[in-house]
Amino acid sequence: MAGIDRRDFLKLAGIGGAGVVFGSALPGMAGAAAQDDFYFVQLSDTHWGFEGPPNPDAKGTLKKAVAAVNALEQQPDFIVFTGDLTHTTDDPMERRKRLAEFKDIVAGLKAKTVRFMPGEHDASLDNGKAFREFFGSTYYTFDHKGVHFIALDNVSDPRAAIGDEQLAWLAADLKEQKADAPIVVLTHRPLFDLAPQWDWATRDGAKAVALLMPYTNVAVFYGHIHQEHHHMTGHIAHHAAKGLMFPLPAPGSQPKRSPLAWDPAEPYKGLGFRSVGVDKPAGFRLGEFPVQKKG
Repeated sequence: MAGIDRRDFLKLAGIGGAGVVFGSALPGMAGAAAQDDFYFVQLSDTHWGFEGPPNPDAKGTLKKAVAAVNALEQQPDFIVFTGDLTHTTDDPMERRKRLAEFKDIVAGLKAKTVRFMPGEHDASLDNGKAFREFFGSTYYTFDHKGVHFIALDNVSDPRAAIGDEQLAWLAADLKEQKADAPIVVLTHRPLFDLAPQWDWATRDGAKAVALLMPYTNVAVFYGHIHQEHHHMTGHIAHHAAKGLMFPLPAPGSQPKRSPLAWDPAEPYKGLGFRSVGVDKPAGFRLGEFPVQKKG
């Protein structure tokens, strides 16, 4: 990260005593060393509008997360929300109300650039119509300091598919990239079959992975599973982020994916956000942050 040396970054990522950093290059990003240093923050699964025992502070957690990001010693180059901004509702008016409230809260972030992606809670019941009204396209690309970012939509289709049209768009975009270009893919659902019985998969995710395989420096960051998780498909690294409303159990560890119980002795346990540093010469470094400092 520009302006932060390795020691400072380790200190920063340990905020609240809950940090973990991968100090060497993660698989899938060996070629990133030639690019300018920077870092971004990933937040996911805020589920604004949720109410229930798994989080008695449901109306306060997102605001605490915004405050925690704003309190970082150095602000990120940008922030990305990887889906499930709001909690699902059958009422189109309520869906828009929740999206509006979410947008108003995160407008308080200090970072100049904030990007958004839908989750199935935001988009699957109306094919992303309400999301697009508030945030624009559900899939897109952008470039930042030599890294190519691809945001994929694997949620607007209620079948949990990316779809042929978007896959053709992805193929055309990738043809413009060099084989060793640093590429970051952002999704909500995992692209691989993590736990299909829990909807922790993308029906045609293997097709997207196949399109990415010829490129030597690819990493995927996703949400949906409400916990940190790391997986490899060949040389492509996949990293899941914690959620900001309630944690979920380990993949396939129990019959249902019910939220883990709130622990009054350790409030906000399992909730947090991630920083992703692109460093020279290390490559990617991940820092996991709690919702708020302890004490």
